[in-house]
Amino acid sequence: MATTINSELETGVKNRPESHRTLSIVIMACWSLYMLLLLLSCDVTLTKKKKTEKKETNTLSRGWGDDINWVETYEEALENAKESNKPLMVIHHLEDCPYCQDLKKAFAENESIQKMAKEDFIMLNLLNETSDPNMAPDGYYVPRILFVDPSLTVRADIISKYSNRKYTYEPGDMDFLKENMVKAKKPYHTEL
Repeated sequence: MATTINSELETGVKNRPESHRTLSIVIMACWSLYMLLLLLSCDVTLTKKKKTEKKETNTLSRGWGDDINWVETYEEALENAKESNKPLMVIHHLEDCPYCQDLKKAFAENESIQKMAKEDFIMLNLLNETSDPNMAPDGYYVPRILFVDPSLTVRADIISKYSNRKYTYEPGDMDFLKENMVKAKKPYHTEL
């Protein structure tokens, strides 16, 4: 019986008119082309999505503000401050510090601070300490924000409202930080 069915099928295929065989080949070719185009469009869409995701993340910002032009090293920051005649803002922080994370969130969400940081400052955020002892006038702790004027003088006079950690800020201190940023923009005069 199996041989009878197979021979009937073979006979049916052989007895098919040439136009039916050609039509079947055309349909298979169209279907294959359609699947190929579908796969290519999926690949292009995924590639575009990956490129967009990469564009959105500024790795040097580390979450402090992706629209800000961040510099990578303390030395580069000092050079840029001097050349541009803009003050430098240095943020010392750690990724696993909850206080740093809270401050980072408040800093990144404050539009006026973001605007001032982007337009008026050379910006640097550091996960590691610098070799400059002037960047730790009252000790090594995080979070800590210090300013350096274009003459490369650390502005130790611009302090937060905490006497035990003069350069730390909390999320609720954004207005105070903004005032200190305005102070840092004014030239520092050492003459009497």
